[in-house]
Amino acid sequence: MLVDIAADVLAHTQSRRAELLELLRALVEAESPSSHPDVHITTRRVFDVALNDLGFRVRDAGLEGGPRHVYARPGTRRRHAPLQLLIGHYDTVWPVGTLAERPFSVEGNIVRGPGVFDMKGGLAQMVLALRTLDTLGLEPEATPVVFVNADEEIGSRSSTRYIRMLARRAVRAYVLEPAMGAAGAIKTERKGIGRFTVTVFGKAAHAGLDPEGGASAILELSHVIQQLFALNDAAKGITVNVGTIDGGIQPNVIAPHSMAVVDVRVPTVEDGHAIERAIHGLKPSTRGVRLHVEGAIGRPSMEATPANRALWEQAREAGARLGLELVAARAGGGSDGNTTSQFTATLDGLGPVGDGAHAEHEHLDIDRTLERTALLVLLLLLPAESEAGQ
Repeated sequence: MLVDIAADVLAHTQSRRAELLELLRALVEAESPSSHPDVHITTRRVFDVALNDLGFRVRDAGLEGGPRHVYARPGTRRRHAPLQLLIGHYDTVWPVGTLAERPFSVEGNIVRGPGVFDMKGGLAQMVLALRTLDTLGLEPEATPVVFVNADEEIGSRSSTRYIRMLARRAVRAYVLEPAMGAAGAIKTERKGIGRFTVTVFGKAAHAGLDPEGGASAILELSHVIQQLFALNDAAKGITVNVGTIDGGIQPNVIAPHSMAVVDVRVPTVEDGHAIERAIHGLKPSTRGVRLHVEGAIGRPSMEATPANRALWEQAREAGARLGLELVAARAGGGSDGNTTSQFTATLDGLGPVGDGAHAEHEHLDIDRTLERTALLVLLLLLPAESEAGQ
């Protein structure tokens, strides 16, 4: 089936350039920083209207006063049909007012604006792909359901429970985060991410009058930091970084407390468990001090599981039918794909091709993004009982 319709799907999506740009402009001009959920309503309204027009039933999820997430499913669907999950986020790292400094703009084949690449371009693709299915009368075997959250950029703190619930029920998940690098690589693996806080409690004393009467929390922290950096393993791709430190009262006081905040990136779930044990197992080497460790791997690694590899092979074949030579890559950053891949076959980085996530030169390539929209359509039409979905 995909062989027969690939050319038609590509031609249709390429003819919808103005449609993509119109929706993208509306999404970008509705600023939606993660830290200000009070201003998110305009972005949700743009997205909700687009899905409602397709016959989707749309509702919000989340606690009042906090981030509000969007869940949508077709108003009518086959009973007992399996589900496939489309995942995205509408929050951005850019504060309100950024649009005045860097307005939405189109220059030839390039679109610029805050959040255009990460990841409102992916949301526009999502809608355009669903419109293409509707316009061409194509009905996937697995019913597409949509979840778009409002807190991905700050760790998906309130949305992860919804994502887990949906991923457990889905035969596969497609994450519309931006593609990776100039090649527009699909993200088939992502490192797991953890954050830990190590607090050292010592004993204060006068540094000149009674230096032996104290126990320096800063001295102990210096030993702890060396132990933490020793956990780095470049060959395995494990990174442990002490990003911030704090401590002490003033120069003439033996420091009674100190603290370090640690970022951890690991390629496998097993590596994550090992690093957690190592950090929580730290022991003090300075007499009279004690350690308190908090934290965990919050986003488990997205690994190249058999299901993920099978889904990648299907994507690569679908891309070839569109004349695209897709490549796969591992990303050092995390996404909601880290979560879905614990429960179902997942492909990430299916969103726009461009550059500049979280940077002032953020932009996307219109032609290549339309090609990726066609790819998403073909992926939605994969058999529901494919090897990847089992």
